[in-house]
Amino acid sequence: MHDDSVTEFDSDETLSALPQTGEREVETTLRPRKLSEFVGQPRVREQLELVLESARRRGVPPDHVLLSGPPGLGKTSLAMIIAAELNAAIRITSGPALERAGDLAAMLSNLAEGDVLFIDEIHRIARPAEEMLYLAMEDFRVDVVVGKGPGATSIPLEIAPFTLVGATTRSGSLTGPLRDRFGFTGQMEFYADEELDQVVRRAAAILGIEIDPAGSFEIARRSRGTPRIANRLLRRVRDYAEVRADGHITLDVTRAALKVYDVDELGLDRLDRAVLGALVHSFAGGPVGVSTLAVAVGEEPTTVEEVCEPYLVRAGMLARTPRGRVATAAAWEHLGLRPPAEHGRTDQSTLFD
Repeated sequence: MHDDSVTEFDSDETLSALPQTGEREVETTLRPRKLSEFVGQPRVREQLELVLESARRRGVPPDHVLLSGPPGLGKTSLAMIIAAELNAAIRITSGPALERAGDLAAMLSNLAEGDVLFIDEIHRIARPAEEMLYLAMEDFRVDVVVGKGPGATSIPLEIAPFTLVGATTRSGSLTGPLRDRFGFTGQMEFYADEELDQVVRRAAAILGIEIDPAGSFEIARRSRGTPRIANRLLRRVRDYAEVRADGHITLDVTRAALKVYDVDELGLDRLDRAVLGALVHSFAGGPVGVSTLAVAVGEEPTTVEEVCEPYLVRAGMLARTPRGRVATAAAWEHLGLRPPAEHGRTDQSTLFD
C-alpha cells in the first residue's frame, strides 16, 4: 500500500546521514532482525557472529561491544540484532542523556542478567557517568555516593552481568580507559553500490514499492555509501513516482525525482555543490579555512565539516591540507571548469585525515 501524499522534505537534509525528525519510526520498520538479514559489513558481521556464538555456547553474556563509524551505517541496527540473537532485552540511551552518574546508576540497577545496554554517541557521555561505567563494565558493580562533603558515604551496589554496546561516530574522542574496556570493536565502513542496491530492493519489498533493477541501482549509487540515505532517497523517489508517474519506479523516474531533490549524478546535493562552488569561484580553489568557507555558503562550520566534507574528501573532490581546504581537479571538472595547472598536481604529502 502506498502513501497518497508527497512528504514535505527539505532537500538540503536529504543527503544528511543523521536521522531526521519523524524518520526513526520508518527506520524501525526497515531494520533487519537477525545477523543473517543484515546487508553489508561482512567483516564486522562475521566477527560479531563468532563473539555471540561463543558466548551462547559458554552460557555467559558476551564481551562489551563498541561499534564505530560514520552515521547511518547500521550501528543501532546491529545493537538491536545483538540483543535479538541473545534473546535478551535491550535498554537504549545516549551519551548526552547521561549527564549525571545517578542517571546511569538507576539504569544499571534495573538491568536483568544478560540484558543489553545500548549507549549511542557514547563518546559524549559525561565524565562522572563514564567513571562509574568503568567499574560496571569490569566488575558488574557501581559505587553509589550518599550525602555530600566529609559525611558522604560510598555504598557498593551489585548489578546483574550485562553486555554494553556502545556506538560512536568519533572513536578518537573516546578516552583510553573506556575504549580499553570493550572486548570487541567493530569498525563500520561505507557500503559498496552493490550492497546498497540490496538495501534499496529489500526496503522496497517491505514498503510495497514497485521498482526496476535499474531504478534501485541508480538510487544506490547516489546514496553516498550510506544505507540511511539510500532508504530516504527511495521514499522520496516513491513520492515522486506516485504523484508524477504511475507509482512504478523506473530509471527515468528515479533520475527525474532525484533532479527535483537536487541530488546530482555523483550524489552531491545543493550544499555540497555550494561548498565546491565557493572554493572554486570565490577562493580560486583554495586553500581556505573551514570557518571562512562556511561563511561563504551561509552555514555553520560544523555543518560543513561534519556533513559535507567527509563525502567530498572520499569522492576525491576536496583535500584538507595544513593551510586549509583545497578543491581538487575532480571538483573543477565536476563543475564544468578547467582546473589551473597547480590544482592538477595536489601534493599528497600535505594531506591529512
